Amino acid sequence: MDHDFCNNDGARRLKQRIEEYWRERGYQVDVKLVEAGFVAAMRSARTDVRSDMVNGFPTKRASNEREQRSAPPVTRGPLEIA
Repeated sequence: MDHDFCNNDGARRLKQRIEEYWRERGYQVDVKLVEAGFVAAMRSARTDVRSDMVNGFPTKRASNEREQRSAPPVTRGPLEIA
């Protein structure tokens, strides 16, 4: 197994693993890949993996479309919110 997560292929695999891990647990995580270009200290180009997580934990639950469609609309005054 290739453990280099700084190159483009490794970063893409890591992104998929993070998203799948949290999706299976009912969370939505937004992970982006950012090309950082050549880094002199590494003597190579790198790809950064960035997300909207805080301290390694997701900030929002995944929406369950089936529950939202089957639930009755919530009404408040003259407006109906579906």
